[in-house]
Amino acid sequence: MTVHFVGAGPGAADLLTLRAVRLIEAADVCVYAGTYLDAEVLGHCREPVRLVDTQDLDLDQITAVLVDAHHEGLDVVRLCSGDPSVYSALAEQTRRLDAAGVPWDVTPGVPAYAAAAALVGAELTVPELVQSVVLTRAQARSTAMPEGEELERFAATGATLVLHLAITRTAELAERLTPFYGTSCPVVVVYRASQPEQQVLRGTLSDIGAQVDQAGLRQAAVILVGPALARHGSGESFLYAASRDRTVKRR
Repeated sequence: MTVHFVGAGPGAADLLTLRAVRLIEAADVCVYAGTYLDAEVLGHCREPVRLVDTQDLDLDQITAVLVDAHHEGLDVVRLCSGDPSVYSALAEQTRRLDAAGVPWDVTPGVPAYAAAAALVGAELTVPELVQSVVLTRAQARSTAMPEGEELERFAATGATLVLHLAITRTAELAERLTPFYGTSCPVVVVYRASQPEQQVLRGTLSDIGAQVDQAGLRQAAVILVGPALARHGSGESFLYAASRDRTVKRR
């Protein structure tokens, strides 16, 4: 049998892909992290299904659940918050499954930052303003950041920054980013995007730290930083410009 790593999206049960829903409905075992997952997503599971919440398990214990289910001849879905390509521990888990001879595959999901941007109607790449997006995180009680991935290096590019796992350090990070973006740079913080308890904070690098503290946000939030988050930009794409010669076709 196969272990299916499935992107559970930002939380809303109707933001799953059709493929994800089919896999969840067919699963004998559903392994998920209860800390971040909206329980409504589990409503796609059929009965009977074995549900395993991993929030109190370490990586080896999680792997044991996946391997044991495989040996029992059961199909397993391992739900990953957002999209498995970002901060999902996919590499560590699949490395262990390979060593155990257990087959696996991956189904993508809607990442949290995309849901956050959609919620506020923002395009993160605005023509003539910013054309790059950097996905990164802050380091606190977590794995050390690799050399060369300091926040200031990314900020120096002027790209839109998407900060994961950083909400408890918002004020500090805003202070570090100010020399590069300025105090009036727009910032959006979205807590539990698409879930019933979602919250959206709009501000600037000068005040977003205080807003986060006042709201008491401690986890499950993404921080978006950059001039692209301003409600109105002046740049427009050449692709759709009236002046573009559309008689020349690509080969």
